[in-house]
Amino acid sequence: MARMSDRPERWTEATVHPDMWTDPDKDPRDNEGPGPDGELATLLECLANYRLTLRMKCEGLDPGQLARRSVPPSTMSLLGLLRHLAEVERDWRNWIGAGDPLPRLYGARDADFHAAVAEQAVVDSAYADLEREQAATDAALAAHADLGARIGERGIAVRELHVHRIDEYARHCGHADLLRECVDGRVGQ
Repeated sequence: MARMSDRPERWTEATVHPDMWTDPDKDPRDNEGPGPDGELATLLECLANYRLTLRMKCEGLDPGQLARRSVPPSTMSLLGLLRHLAEVERDWRNWIGAGDPLPRLYGARDADFHAAVAEQAVVDSAYADLEREQAATDAALAAHADLGARIGERGIAVRELHVHRIDEYARHCGHADLLRECVDGRVGQ
């Protein structure tokens, strides 16, 4: 088991800017030219970039590395973040919809982190769950074109929900930066 004092050497794949994850010409988030037109398109692009950033932070790691709780005493791991965000995407649909809430994906509270174990089947399931839940939440929100409309029992504005989603991914991408650096030393935006 790794100790906090066991620090991997810091490294990056980037050769142009040493503080970047990868070189600009290889960064799938790099958008040359003008940004998107309109508020909704801007919100969706920002969310897409954070989602991609999280996936990039998890790339190239084996199940053991993904499940490693590299910042003790936290139970957080990169695999746990994937599972947590799948759970959160599902919960956002509960904010939108009427009727009985969707059940939790992983059961008890914090099971998304506690049951993030180093098994390939758990990793594969986490990616599939996240992709499915993102698509379902995207589809549910796409039905509400008016960003000012208030939806669900809470009466949350569609715009507010989009911003909340961006905030959640941005915060967890920050966690992923630290977790990844502790796992194998890779740094970058």
